[in-house]
Amino acid sequence: QLVESGGGLVQAGGSLRLSCAASGSLFSRRAMGWYRQAPGKQRELVALINTSGGTNYADSVKGRFTISRDNAENTVYLQMDSLKPEDTAVYYCAATIRIGVPPGSWGQGTQVTVSS
Repeated sequence: QLVESGGGLVQAGGSLRLSCAASGSLFSRRAMGWYRQAPGKQRELVALINTSGGTNYADSVKGRFTISRDNAENTVYLQMDSLKPEDTAVYYCAATIRIGVPPGSWGQGTQVTVSS
């Protein structure tokens, strides 16, 4: 089970930190990702982190967002800085056995709204 938290309303240029707490004993053996879905748009990948800490980012968030994980706490984070109105979306946490394989587990999502 994946449970996201940390969403909210922020002004453009501000920051938010999303958290995703995972239950179970397999967290350290799962690649984790953050995805987002804006109204009327398809869900898109935001950032991925593999089991050894390697990361990938969507071009639209490179240099502004940072994904990290704490295997001792079974938690993955998304630090979002310099937020823009176009970052407004529901953000989802997901787990996969490895990068490149579609996620098998999803969280319920957390709303992020960036006002201009």
